[in-house]
Amino acid sequence: MEQYSSPLDGIFQALADPTRRSVLARLGRGPASISDLAKPFDMALPSFMKHIHFLEGSGLIRTEKQGRVRTCTIEKSRFAAIEAWMSAQRALWEDRTDRLEQFVISAENKEKST
Repeated sequence: MEQYSSPLDGIFQALADPTRRSVLARLGRGPASISDLAKPFDMALPSFMKHIHFLEGSGLIRTEKQGRVRTCTIEKSRFAAIEAWMSAQRALWEDRTDRLEQFVISAENKEKST
């Protein structure tokens, strides 16, 4: 699991904030300008930009400036790291719960036979 921790730390830190999750949800529907992304939030643009920089730094979004407009796009490939980690965790815990189930069944069978 250690191979995932470095890139995942920044990704999960980015996902921990509801504003950043909302931005990602919006970008899931397609690219948007920073001003469009900022509209639903009751905060100053410099404060909102901190969220954009954090998302960009974690690799979850990419920004591109065309003239005076900066457009954000979601980086779908970064979500593969999350999916890989989640899959590994799921396999680990499913294995543990399967072993626990077998232990309980075995204990019940021993109790019934005595």
